Amino acid sequence: MPTPESEAFLAKKPKVPPTFDGVDFEDHKAVKAAQDAIIREQWVKAMMARLVREELATCYRREGVNHLEKCGKLRERYFELLPNTKIKGFLFEQQNYVTKPE
Repeated sequence: MPTPESEAFLAKKPKVPPTFDGVDFEDHKAVKAAQDAIIREQWVKAMMARLVREELATCYRREGVNHLEKCGKLRERYFELLPNTKIKGFLFEQQNYVTKPE
């Protein structure tokens, strides 16, 4: 059952998608909000990969020689998350118009 989110958390939660699509670059607050959303999204992906990696290491230590059989799902999940772990920043997307596939 999800816990209710506090007012302070909801106030800091980004209200814009993590892209520069539709952002007016003359509006400094909108640009800054988009930048923050992009960085936040990249950090979430990096931390998710870190959590899976730590769980995989625990599984390897726990299972010993049977780790190939027992930890396969974690290993596959980690390999799926691995390409997205680098925090690239927002400057490339801000300076170059990149359309993302739907």
